[in-house]
Amino acid sequence: MNVPLSARVQQLDDSLERWRWLPNDYLNAPLVVNLPEFVLRGYKEDHSRDFTMKVVVGKMLGDHNTPVFTHMMKYLIFRPFWNVPVSIVKKELTSHIEKSGVGYLASKNFETVDSSGKEVKATAAEVERGGVDVREKPGPKNSLGLVKFMFPNDYDIYLHSTPQPELFDRSRRDFSHGCVRVQHPDDLAVWVLNRGGVTDGADGAWDLQKVQDAMNSGPDNHTVSLKQPIPIVIFYLTAHIGDDGRVDFFDDIYGYDKQLDDVLAKGMPYPATQQKVDPHAIGTPGDTT
Repeated sequence: MNVPLSARVQQLDDSLERWRWLPNDYLNAPLVVNLPEFVLRGYKEDHSRDFTMKVVVGKMLGDHNTPVFTHMMKYLIFRPFWNVPVSIVKKELTSHIEKSGVGYLASKNFETVDSSGKEVKATAAEVERGGVDVREKPGPKNSLGLVKFMFPNDYDIYLHSTPQPELFDRSRRDFSHGCVRVQHPDDLAVWVLNRGGVTDGADGAWDLQKVQDAMNSGPDNHTVSLKQPIPIVIFYLTAHIGDDGRVDFFDDIYGYDKQLDDVLAKGMPYPATQQKVDPHAIGTPGDTT
């Protein structure tokens, strides 16, 4: 009631404009994440909604906004390592390493590896300057949880589970470094594997029990490729029409609507994208995890 009708109309305009950007192959994508709503939706082949689950997205503060883009999900990794980006090592681990030495990493389930992934010993100085890679070992406490859903892209963004399920109880869920954490990773894995055609052959049928076994007691860093890649859209709609026909409005958490309004207000010719991105990209880069 405190928001002017004109502002709601503008949100509808911005959302319709973004729908217009989508390539034809993604207008009815099977998987859609709506960032300001903090929700992931899966759709059946007839385009009716199959499921909805909560997600955690990139922090509004600290330049961790999740980017807006489209791509193809190609594989899953059960019990993954988390390869910590150098930027996060410098921002969040370096000060601890300076105080406690590289032993701090081992105490927090991290290890240092060379470019081939082989574990190596390293000094604090080598870690701080990026001379070795830092990764978190697989397991239930791993920052990526027990499964991640991969659609390789220039932003290094993906969906993954999390050891912090309590965050899904929050109404506002922007807590990550840019990647998207999903509320029910085991259910999503079953859906993705079956939708992606991984239902026979050496892997056998992927039901919920098999997925949970792979997550809890299977081999580390186990990759399962999809026979049929699945289109996914990481989207930004501050106005969305639900199945019941009701329009829901959401906060412009990243200011993407404002940026769009400012560009459109200047009139044509509209600027082209300013960064080199893959053919599916329709947004701006963010950080990872």
